[in-house]
Order: sequence, then structure tokens, then C-alpha cells
Amino acid sequence: MVLTINVAVLLAVVIVVRLRRRTEARKRSDEQLTVLLVLVFGVLVTPTAFGHGVVDVVGQVAEGITQSGR
Repeated sequence: MVLTINVAVLLAVVIVVRLRRRTEARKRSDEQLTVLLVLVFGVLVTPTAFGHGVVDVVGQVAEGITQSGR
């Protein structure tokens, strides 16, 4: 039996655990590490079909907001 771990899923779990902690207890370096983890997660997820769907939805929402502001 071969056990494989999807890095994106593992990183998502780490992000959720980090974000569930109390906000007041965070240091600046802790917040910077969380931002870095989220950016790496975005890079890992974007090439997948799910990532393309998310990018399309966010693009449509941004376009709708831009058009409603005119």
C-alpha cells in the first residue's frame, strides 16, 4: 500500500488550524507566516480545475463590482 499526501490539502489544514487561533495572541511574524502559507497554497491550487474555477468566479465578481461602480 502506497500512502500519498496532497501538499495542497495538507497546507489547507495547516492554514485552517493557524486561522482558528485567537487574533490578539498573534505576533507580526506569525501573521506574515500565515500570509506566506496562503500565497503558497494559492500557487499550488491555481493549476487545478478547482483553482481555475475559483479564479473564474473571483474574476466575474471583480468585473461585476467594477461595472456597478460606473
